[in-house]
Amino acid sequence: QVQLVESGGGLVQPGGSLRLSCAASGRIFSTHIMGWFRQAPGKEREFVASITWSGIATAYADSVKDRFTISRDNADNTVYLQMNSLKPEDTAVYYCAVRPTTSVVYNYWGRGTQVTVSS
Repeated sequence: QVQLVESGGGLVQPGGSLRLSCAASGRIFSTHIMGWFRQAPGKEREFVASITWSGIATAYADSVKDRFTISRDNADNTVYLQMNSLKPEDTAVYYCAVRPTTSVVYNYWGRGTQVTVSS
């Protein structure tokens, strides 16, 4: 079992920054990949970024590339999403998830944290 708890969401003005955290506990292994997803009202959930638990490889959606940075801290079992130059279209509930490298399916999810970008 894996437990994921997101935090750090809130209300920010366009052009501002936020850092989301995802605290992981349970059976987390170095073979796991951690991902951030988001879902805006009326839209499907979409991939935002991912990182291998070792931190060697990262991936980003085109819409957030060069604005968002995913990172991890092994000591705290925490994954971060630094979000800069935020836009109103970044407004969504952001979810943390984990999957094994042997699968394309993220099988554990957090409950999400709301990010609202508005003036």
